[in-house]
Amino acid sequence: MPELLNPWLMSGAALAAVPVIFHLLMRPRPKVLEFPALRFVRARHNANRRQMRLRNLLLLLLRMAVIVLIALALARPTSQNVPGLSGKGDGPVAVALLIDTLPHMDYRYENKSRLDVARETADWLLGQLPEDSQVAVIDSASTASAFQVDRSSAAHYVERLKIDEVGQPLWKQIAPACRLLKTSELPKEIYVLTDLARSAWKSSAESELGKALKDADVTGLYLIDVGVEKPHNFGLGPLKLSAETVSRGSSLSIGTELLAVGPGGQRTVESYLVDRAGQLQKRDEALVDAQADGSVAVSFSLSGLDEGVNQGMVKVLGGDGLTADDSRYFTVVVRPAWRVLIVAPEPRHRQASYLAKAIAPEEYRRAGRAKFTCDIQGYGQLSGVPLDQYAAVYLLDPSPLPDAVWQQLGSFVQGGGGLAVCAGPGAQPLASFNSAAAREVLPAALGFLARHPNGDLYLPADESDHPALARFVPLRGNIAWDNFPIYRHWTLGEAASAMAVVARYSDGLPALVERPIGRGRVLLLDTPISEAPGTADAERWNMLPTGFEPWPFVMLVDQMTLYLVGNSERSFNYQAGQPAVIQLEPDERRPTYLLSRPDRSGEGERVAPDESTLVIPRTEDPGNYRIDAGGEKDRVHLGFSANLPADATQLARVDKDELAQVFGDFKFQLARDRIQVDRVVSSNRVGREWFPYIILALCLAMGFEYLTANRFYREVPDKAA
Repeated sequence: MPELLNPWLMSGAALAAVPVIFHLLMRPRPKVLEFPALRFVRARHNANRRQMRLRNLLLLLLRMAVIVLIALALARPTSQNVPGLSGKGDGPVAVALLIDTLPHMDYRYENKSRLDVARETADWLLGQLPEDSQVAVIDSASTASAFQVDRSSAAHYVERLKIDEVGQPLWKQIAPACRLLKTSELPKEIYVLTDLARSAWKSSAESELGKALKDADVTGLYLIDVGVEKPHNFGLGPLKLSAETVSRGSSLSIGTELLAVGPGGQRTVESYLVDRAGQLQKRDEALVDAQADGSVAVSFSLSGLDEGVNQGMVKVLGGDGLTADDSRYFTVVVRPAWRVLIVAPEPRHRQASYLAKAIAPEEYRRAGRAKFTCDIQGYGQLSGVPLDQYAAVYLLDPSPLPDAVWQQLGSFVQGGGGLAVCAGPGAQPLASFNSAAAREVLPAALGFLARHPNGDLYLPADESDHPALARFVPLRGNIAWDNFPIYRHWTLGEAASAMAVVARYSDGLPALVERPIGRGRVLLLDTPISEAPGTADAERWNMLPTGFEPWPFVMLVDQMTLYLVGNSERSFNYQAGQPAVIQLEPDERRPTYLLSRPDRSGEGERVAPDESTLVIPRTEDPGNYRIDAGGEKDRVHLGFSANLPADATQLARVDKDELAQVFGDFKFQLARDRIQVDRVVSSNRVGREWFPYIILALCLAMGFEYLTANRFYREVPDKAA
C-alpha cells in the first residue's frame, strides 16, 4: 500500500477545479450568422458545437491531470520495501555501528588512514540518525554488550578508536551485534565500515551468520566501503626460522617473502640483530624484485651468534601506505651442544657409528657447529654412568637389563631426560623386557618377531603428523622410503596407558611409539638402528642407515634426538595476541622476572613463574620482548618475539560475490560514499519512491496537452481571402 511522505501537499489536487472554472467562463459562445438557408446553418452549428464540446472535455481532463500529478509529486508517495519500518523514515531505530580496527585499516592514502575515513563517516552517520535512536559502536576488539547512552557518547567512542593488532575479523562481530539488537523493540539496522580486506571476511559460518541476522529481525544491513580500490603496498610474510634453539657455532637460516600489492617493483630487505646495548646492528641485505600482485622468497643466513638469547628483525625499506607489515621480529637461543649418551653392544663404537655420525657429523664437531656431543658406552658400564649430565640417552639393541638399571633410567626420564630404546636381536629373552621394572619405563611390551624377507615393508616417517616429525611434512610424498626396507621388527604388545604412536610402517603397524614420564619422555623403535659395518645381508634387520643416500635416516634420528632433549617444546616466537609460554631450564628459574615490552617505555613489569614455565598473557604489541632476572653474578636473560598474523595486514579486497557467500541469502547494501549511503538507506528505510515515475507522467501529460491544444485551436486560413 503506497504511503505519502508529505500527505498535506495532496491538498493541492483541489486545484484541479481551476481548469473547470476557466472552462465554464471561457467556453465559446455561438455567433449569429445572417444566412439565407437558415436551417442548413443551424445543422452546421449543432455539429460544430458537439465537436467543440468533445475537444474541450479532452483538454479539460489533460489540464486537470497535470495539476493532480504536480500535487502528487510534491507529496512524494512511496511503496514499502521493508516491513516494520516507518513509512515517513523519521522514526527512531536501533543501530549497530561496526568499525574495522585491524592493522590493515592503518593503510594511508591521501594522507588519511582507512580508520580516519571510517571515523569521519561514522560521525556523519550518527548525525543522520533519527532522534531517540539506540546506538551501539562496536570495533574489532570490543564486544556488543550494551547500547551507548546517547549519540554524543557514541560519537566520543568513535573519536577514541585506534588500531587493534589482535582484534576479531568483522564477520565475527556481526552475530554478537545481532544479539544486542534483538533486545530492542525499534527497527534494527547494522552499518559496517570496512576497507573490504578479504582477510576480514573469511567466514566459515555463512549459514549461522544469515540466521543470526534473520533471528534478530535486522531490517537493513549496510556495508560502507572506506578502502582504496587499488592499494599499493610492499610487506613481509611470516618468518621461517631453521630452528628456535641452535647450538653454539651453527648458523641460523631465516626465510620470508616480499609480498607486493599493486604494480610491484624493487625493494631492499635487510636483516638486523640486537646487540648487548639493545641497539639494532645491520647484518645483511638483499635487493628483491617483486612482480605485480606477487611474492618472491627472501632468505638470510646469520652466523657468529652469541651464546644465549639473540633477537633481531627483518625489514623492507621504502615507504608505502602500510608500515605494520614492513618489519618482522625473531628470537633464537644459542646454547652449548646437548650431550647425548649412546649405549651400544660390543664393539660399541662400530655399532654406534651410524647414529653418532648422523646426529653429530665429524666436520660439524671439528667446526664447533654440531648440535650434539656424543659419548659412547657399553652396557656393562651403564649402571655407573651419572645420567643427569646428559640431555638424552640412546639404548641401541639393548640386551636384558637388571631392574636397577631400568629404575635408574626411569628416574632419569622423570627428571626431564629423554630416552630412546631401539630394540633389535639382543632383546631376548623377551620376558626381561616385559618385566615390571621395564614396563614402568617402556611405552609397550615387545611381542613376536615379524619378518619381511622380500623387503616389501618400509617406514614412511613423512606420513606422520606427530610433532616429533614435523620437519618431514613439507617433504610428504617426495621421499623414496622403499629404498630403505625393513626386514625384521618386533611387534608391540600391551601398551602403557599414555602411549602414543609417532610413526607406523607401511602396513599400518606401529613402528615408533612414545610415552611421557614426569618431565621427560621415552621413544621405542621396534627395529634397530645399530649395525656393525660389514654385517651380512641375511643378518640385517633393516637398511635405514645403509640404504642408497640415507639422508632420510639422518633427518629421522636428528628429529628424534631434538624431540628427546625437549628442543621442540621451547618456543620463542609467537603471533601477537597469543600468550607466550617460556619453558624454564633448571638453571634459569628465579622467583620473579622483569618483562620489558617492545616500546621499552616505563620500568617494566614484574612477572612470577609457574613451576617450570613463565607465562606472559599479553603480547598484543609486535616486537621483541626482554625478560631479565637475578643480579650481576646470576643474571638470567630470556626473551621472545611477537609478530602480527599475516592476515592482519593483507590488503587484497573481497568482491560483492564473495560477500554474498558470507551472508548467504540475507540481502545487504554496499555503498562507497555518502551520497550512495544516503540513497541506499533512504530506499531501505523509507521505501521505493514514485517521484521519478510521476514526473515522467507529468511531462507526458503536459506535452500531450500542448500538442492537443495547438491542434484544436490553430487558426484555419480563410480561403476566400
